[in-house]
Amino acid sequence: MKEYLKEQKDYLHEVVDTLSSMSDIETSFRENEKWSKKEILGHLIDSASNNHQRFVRAQFTDDLIFPGYDQNEWVRVQDYQNINWHSLVELWKDFNFLIIHLITRIPEVDLKKERVNHNLDLIAWKEIPASEPATLEYFVKDYFDHMRHHINRIIV
Repeated sequence: MKEYLKEQKDYLHEVVDTLSSMSDIETSFRENEKWSKKEILGHLIDSASNNHQRFVRAQFTDDLIFPGYDQNEWVRVQDYQNINWHSLVELWKDFNFLIIHLITRIPEVDLKKERVNHNLDLIAWKEIPASEPATLEYFVKDYFDHMRHHINRIIV
């Protein structure tokens, strides 16, 4: 996991430069009722917020059962469209460095522990059937895969 987290940290450093070079105007553009780049990054901030809490809680529970959230409503009520782009980039970056810091402190036994009770069939980006055990390590990697998927949508 140590090497994996180093890769995520390196990725964050690289992509922040690209995101920072974008203007507030170009990131506000919406096409066909889809989220703007601002709203996508806002969604990733919401994802960081929710998953940070999940990663903390998973260390003192025997399951991986967490509340979900309505991503469209979260983006709508927070009105990311009207927040300065560079402020969003900084918040997203800092939140993810905090998550990496947190994960480096999770004992490997807790990361790899199989949890029979989970709801990753409902909340993970790449779901695991409820009938199969899941690990916190899988959920952490799923979080970063989800993040990269959306960042690729922003920087294309």
